[in-house]
Amino acid sequence: MSDHRSPIKFSRRTAVGLLSAAVAAPFIRSSHAETAWPEQTMIPDILKGSGEVRIAGFGGTMQETQQKAYFEPFEKISGIKVRAFPGSNPTTIKAMVETGNVEWDMAQLSRGSIMNLQKHGEYFEKIDYSLVDDGVDPEYRFEYGIEMLVWAQVMAYRTDAFKGAAPKGWADFWNTKNFPGDRAMIGTGAGNWPELEFALMAAGVPADKLYPLDIDKAFASYDEIKKAVVKWWDTGAVPIQLLTDREVAMTTVWNGRIAALQAAGVPAAISWDQGLMKRDAWGIVKGAKNAVNAMKFAAYSTMAIPQARVCFGIPYGSVNSKSNQYIPPERLAVLPGAPDIKTQLVSYNYDWWIENRDMVVGRFNKWLLT
Repeated sequence: MSDHRSPIKFSRRTAVGLLSAAVAAPFIRSSHAETAWPEQTMIPDILKGSGEVRIAGFGGTMQETQQKAYFEPFEKISGIKVRAFPGSNPTTIKAMVETGNVEWDMAQLSRGSIMNLQKHGEYFEKIDYSLVDDGVDPEYRFEYGIEMLVWAQVMAYRTDAFKGAAPKGWADFWNTKNFPGDRAMIGTGAGNWPELEFALMAAGVPADKLYPLDIDKAFASYDEIKKAVVKWWDTGAVPIQLLTDREVAMTTVWNGRIAALQAAGVPAAISWDQGLMKRDAWGIVKGAKNAVNAMKFAAYSTMAIPQARVCFGIPYGSVNSKSNQYIPPERLAVLPGAPDIKTQLVSYNYDWWIENRDMVVGRFNKWLLT
């Protein structure tokens, strides 16, 4: 998975509304804007240095949050300059490594994207976990990356579309009779993977029985919704614009995008039920000129306070178990890792996707053309 926060060109009406919301209320509730962000005042000497680190992210609200949460603080406290770039995706990294023209030192990707590339060659450096805070749980650690963000892939809908009814779960998303209107779902551009899990849950497969995915059943379920899907989107800003401009009544979406939409006054809501719990990771690009500095930043950014600062700026969760003590309870309550929300989500099985991704994406692309 890649690029789940990069910007696209908005209509003027959409852009003005979202910009106004971002300035006036960066969170769903205004009280969050009044809460001071915690400060990381000291770091181990081993994380200090000189020179620079070039970091590729997904742009948009996410990268704006990262700038405040840990790019700027890291520069000040470590002595290492951060150069941030939008547009992270595995295809670009593959090309950089294969041509020897490595322009990024590290990139924000999913665990799946990193592991999938590693299946085909050496594209990332191993992580030096001796530098990493012990609050980062083992589930977020793997050989060629360190997870740094918890998020959810969920359903979003216009609350004014169904005469007060609220869809819950993927059977309702598929039910165009009781919940009429056009839909949007993720496509396979920019390294994205199809939402087979949603198709299977819509067909009645229990959330705890999803894996291994029944591919034939998933595509049979996709057949039921295909005519209602007017957009197979690639970047995270697309479903937000579609909802804002009333082009769809429902869409799949990355949860962090919805906060600004709601703050802008767009009547939209998330249905957490049967959403997918996912994570992003830092991968240090093989042959990176500033690999040492990249490792220092990866360690710094996954410390408890830098992780908490990200949660203040955008409603995603932390990978550091010590972060929650720095986050107000009312903010925790709207994060994917909040107990009441987490129990509604399904943990995404990256290992299954690594084994089956190429075959599924190929079949999906052919299916779209039929």
